Amino acid sequence: MEAAHKPTMDSLAPLSELGMAYTVPNGLAPGSDVANLSVLGYDPLGCYTGRSPLEAANIGIELADDDVAFRCNLVTLSDEETYADKTMVDYCAGDIHTAQADEIIRAVQEQFGGGEFDFYTGTAYRHCMVWHGGKSALAQFTPPHDISGRVIGEYLSKEEAAAPLLEMMRKSTQFLKDHPVNRTRAEKGENPANAIWLWGHGKRPRLQNFEEKFGVRGAMISAVDLLKGIARLAQMRVCDVQGATGYLDTNFEGKMQAAFDALSGDCDLAYIHVEAPDECGHRGEVQNKVKAIEEIDRQILAPLLDKLKAVDEVSLLIMPDHPTPLSIRTHCADPVPYLLYRSNAPKSGSAVSFTEATAAATENRVEHGFEMMKRLLQQ
Repeated sequence: MEAAHKPTMDSLAPLSELGMAYTVPNGLAPGSDVANLSVLGYDPLGCYTGRSPLEAANIGIELADDDVAFRCNLVTLSDEETYADKTMVDYCAGDIHTAQADEIIRAVQEQFGGGEFDFYTGTAYRHCMVWHGGKSALAQFTPPHDISGRVIGEYLSKEEAAAPLLEMMRKSTQFLKDHPVNRTRAEKGENPANAIWLWGHGKRPRLQNFEEKFGVRGAMISAVDLLKGIARLAQMRVCDVQGATGYLDTNFEGKMQAAFDALSGDCDLAYIHVEAPDECGHRGEVQNKVKAIEEIDRQILAPLLDKLKAVDEVSLLIMPDHPTPLSIRTHCADPVPYLLYRSNAPKSGSAVSFTEATAAATENRVEHGFEMMKRLLQQ
C-alpha cells in the first residue's frame, strides 16, 4: 500500500478512522473463508465448518448431513514418475479459464464420480468434490498455494481415512497429462491442468440471515465462489459481473457499477471483494500487486464515491480480509489495516495516507474482526 498510487484512499485518510483488525481468530487457519466471515460480521469460531461447503453453496450443491465437501484445485505438478516426488509447479494451472476447466472436471467426474464421490465445476481453477458419507474428521489437507515450488510428498496426509482421496489425486496425474485440453495448453506454452488437489473440507454450514442479523439488506460483488457462497448462505443478494475473473484482468468497472446499482436499488450495503491482490501475493508478483491496489482506487473507489455524492450519508470500510505477504506468498494471521469513513462525521486526523504503516501507527486495535461490521453500521 505504501508503494501504490491511490489518491482517493489517501484523500480519505485524514477524514477517517485508521487502525488494525484481527480477522483470523486463534485456533483457525488464516484463509479467505475465515477472514471474510469475520469482515462480514460472523464469528468464525461459532459458524465455520470448512471452506469448500461455502463454495459449494454458490455452485448450487445441496449437501446432505453426511456429505463432506472438498475444494478441488486444478494444479500443475512436475513430471517425476513417483507421485510423492512431484513438485507443485502452479497451484492454479496457469489460471486456467472456466471453459477449459469444465472439460477437465467432466473427465475427472467420468473417471471417479457417480457413486461415493462427485465432482462439480466451479470457476477457473477452483472446483468442488463431494464425498457422500465421507469422513469429516480427516487430518488437515494442505492448500496448494501454501507449497508453491515445493515437493509434495511431505504435505500428503498420512491418515488412513484420506487414502481414497490421495489415490484419486495420484491417478489424476496419469490420465490428465494426455487430456486434449492439456495438449492444447502445452502447444501454447501454458501450464497444463495435469492433476487435481483436494483440500479445504467441511460439512454443511448454517449462517444467520444477514438482514435479520444487522437490519440492512446486503449485496455481494465478487468473482469467486467462496464469497458468493457465503452470501447465498446469508441470503444476501449475489451480483454476477461479466468479466469478473478474480485476477488483475477482472472487470473492476463492472464491479463498481454492480455495487452502485445495488445501492441504488433495494440494498443498503454493498460488499465489494477484489481477489487480485491476494492472487498476486500468492504468485510473488510485486508490481502486479501494487497495480491491483491502484486499480481498486482508480476504477472502483473513485468513481463509486463520485456517483454517491448525492447521497446524504455514506459509510465506507476499506480493508484486506487477511494478509498475503509477498515475502512468504501465502496467508498469515497478522492483523490487517482498515479505513473507516463516514461522510456525515468526518474525522480530523493527521494521517496523510492509508498504508500499512499509518494504520499500525494508531492506537486503534480491533481484537475481534467480526465486530468491524457493527462498527461500519454503528450498531
